[in-house]
Amino acid sequence: MKIRTSGRAPGELRNIEIQTGVNQHAEGSCLIRVGGTEVHCTASVEDRVPPFLYGSGEGWVTAEYGMLPRATGTRNQRDRAGGRPNGRSYEIQRLIGRSLRAVVDRKVFGERTIWVDCDVLQADGGTRCAAITGGFVALAHAFAFLHGKKKLSGRPLIDALTAVSVGVVAGESLLDLDYVEDSSAEVDLNVVRTGSGHYVELQGTAEEEPFSRDRMNQLLDLADAGLDRLRDAQFEAIGESRSQILR
Repeated sequence: MKIRTSGRAPGELRNIEIQTGVNQHAEGSCLIRVGGTEVHCTASVEDRVPPFLYGSGEGWVTAEYGMLPRATGTRNQRDRAGGRPNGRSYEIQRLIGRSLRAVVDRKVFGERTIWVDCDVLQADGGTRCAAITGGFVALAHAFAFLHGKKKLSGRPLIDALTAVSVGVVAGESLLDLDYVEDSSAEVDLNVVRTGSGHYVELQGTAEEEPFSRDRMNQLLDLADAGLDRLRDAQFEAIGESRSQILR
């Protein structure tokens, strides 16, 4: 078994910390740290929905994602400096939004929109996965806020939602890639999964040679073990309100 440059074993997650209530204005918020990656997540409730949902009785959950200019080793231009997010940010925020909607009963919170904003303060690989994992916690706290205001007709969360990266580096399958590993990976796979073990999205690419079904199964086994631990960290961060908002 090779020891990674970080000192972790192949199936070991980076250190995880989820701090909630970091924004005094948002209905739900958290700061998630996964190794050197830090993402600030807020969930904001608006009493309106997009036009296509008027009169439907259903709410909407959507997301925005961006990286601060010095989230990486060199300064990047702000995503919206040209009036719209860049292609990478747009693709990631769509991933976050549809992933969160997969675990929400939108009839329960009525015609409201919940905006989940994920801002990367510092990037060291796995930012989209950290944003989904932290975004779910922020969303859960926003639902807890609505529950406290007696604005929910039931429990809106069907299941938990977590995400993690796995990949092949120097021929070895690894869990939770940092930037150095991700930038040299032969295979890169992002796994989004519910707490009960159902997959929402798999984003995988062979950067060099195609990979086998056996390798895919090995990577998913690694991911599942990490996702279970991330789910436990989420539940700890959500706290007692979990029983009020999660079925």
